Amino acid sequence: MKIKLIAQVSTALLKARLKQTMVAAFGVTFSITMFITLLSFMAGLNDLLDNLILNRTPHVRLYNEILPSQIQPIAKSTAYPGTYHFIKHVKPKNDLPEIRNSEAIIKALKNDVNVRGVAPKIMVSIFYNVGALNLTGVINGIDVDAENRLFNFQDYVVQGKTIDLKNTPNSIILGIGAAKKMLVQIGDNIQITTSDGTRFPLKVVGFFQSGIDEVDKVQSYATLATTQKILGKPASYFTDIQIKLFDMTLAPTLAKKYSILFEADAIDIQTANAQFETGSTVRTLISYAVGITLLIVAGFGIYNILNMMIYEKMDSIAILKAIGFSGKDVNAIFITIALTIGLVGGALGLVLGFGLSTLIGVIPFNTASLPTVKTYPINYNPKFYLIGAVFSIITTYLAGYFPSKKASKIDPVDIIRGK
Repeated sequence: MKIKLIAQVSTALLKARLKQTMVAAFGVTFSITMFITLLSFMAGLNDLLDNLILNRTPHVRLYNEILPSQIQPIAKSTAYPGTYHFIKHVKPKNDLPEIRNSEAIIKALKNDVNVRGVAPKIMVSIFYNVGALNLTGVINGIDVDAENRLFNFQDYVVQGKTIDLKNTPNSIILGIGAAKKMLVQIGDNIQITTSDGTRFPLKVVGFFQSGIDEVDKVQSYATLATTQKILGKPASYFTDIQIKLFDMTLAPTLAKKYSILFEADAIDIQTANAQFETGSTVRTLISYAVGITLLIVAGFGIYNILNMMIYEKMDSIAILKAIGFSGKDVNAIFITIALTIGLVGGALGLVLGFGLSTLIGVIPFNTASLPTVKTYPINYNPKFYLIGAVFSIITTYLAGYFPSKKASKIDPVDIIRGK
């Protein structure tokens, strides 16, 4: 009965200042709407950038880095025991960038329960021959099926098909920037030259666009067999082994393990993209900061309105206390008013936030640098809606708590005597 009476009194006070109540509710609605929209859009943008970079990056990459020998011949000599050796102009080891025992390594990785897939790769620095000019470039020798399955390679081929790379001998898919520089079309033949002077003809079967202009000006793709033929290497020759894991967070640990186990250099995705991940984190923090600031501002609006309501309703509060309402009851009345504003405004804000996010998500977004993106990116993560709802309740509760505490301490005798 008491709860019902408190609800009736709260409703009456809300209706008595209906316009102010609607303004306060609108403030909460606007804050929640912008909070949801801002976070959904920013998270969608982060996902887009993640897909652009991280989806094209292996979780662990095995390779053979060419470094100077740590132990020089003089250190092995017994002629100078217990001495320090100072050697200048040390040259790298006379090694090839080939991963040794690559076939055995690939087989072991495929049997690893942590590994989702393995894609061998060969990277070759070349020159594109354009008349009398030579343009620097890189050919990536790939297993087309593995590259499609693990890195969505087919999504970035804007002209031609990846299957043509497998079915056409001595073929190449050029980066769109390199193709524009050389003015070539699909079906044209081009000449490339390796660093040792070997010239090799290749047929263009497609164009690749990653969205990163500097990459598209130099990179191109051929099959492993074609790349091995260009270099004159056997079928077991690979310079990289790309590894995709089921759980990306295990990459740093497994990179160290594989480096020791397979006696090769290894780098994990977190290390390779540390600056990029930092940027995503900063953008997310800014989004949360702006959204929460909006909610706090709305809370101050509710606080001011309730303060004015208490000031104007001193007589009503005095009468309520005079007829038997306790300080806790008065406290409950004004907290109920604040929470009602927060719940109604918050619920409407969640609905409008979802609607505005959906509207943004269908707006066409066409850019030549991002061929796979057709609309503005939106992330409909339920976490954003949960955070918005909880924070709106907390904000409005606090906005109502302090004025209600003031109202609960009013002495009805002082008010009535003053009147």
